[in-house]
Amino acid sequence: MKCVFCGSRNTEVIETRVLEEGGAIRRRRRCVDCQKRFTTYERVETFPVLVIKRDGRRERFNRDKLRQGILKATEKTVVSAQEVEDLVKRIESEIKQRELSEIESRVIGEMVAEELKKIDKIAYIRFASVFKRFVDLEDLQKEIKKL
Repeated sequence: MKCVFCGSRNTEVIETRVLEEGGAIRRRRRCVDCQKRFTTYERVETFPVLVIKRDGRRERFNRDKLRQGILKATEKTVVSAQEVEDLVKRIESEIKQRELSEIESRVIGEMVAEELKKIDKIAYIRFASVFKRFVDLEDLQKEIKKL
């Protein structure tokens, strides 16, 4: 590793920590020549997953967009921020485990809906009303009866 201060290739690792549940490694390094310390991060390079939208457009999977949708559904419920973050991690992990280059937004929506159903019924209904595009009160009533 090249020193960011003097450019020397004579560096050593002082400390190593695993971050993000094994998704990254943080290393503290010291330059043997100039004695300065710096930090580096190593992450596994993955290919982006494309989400196929209902209209056929494709866009990169965006974990922040997923989180915002879940936060909107769980707003003013008892669902904690940590539960939302854990849900986002589970969905993202499941998508990565499938090793697909593309996934339909419908599939992601179904994963989120199933998880929300377990966590909070009101959040599930809010999410489902947008995801399943309820057009009238009857659609909503049918979904509530299914619960």
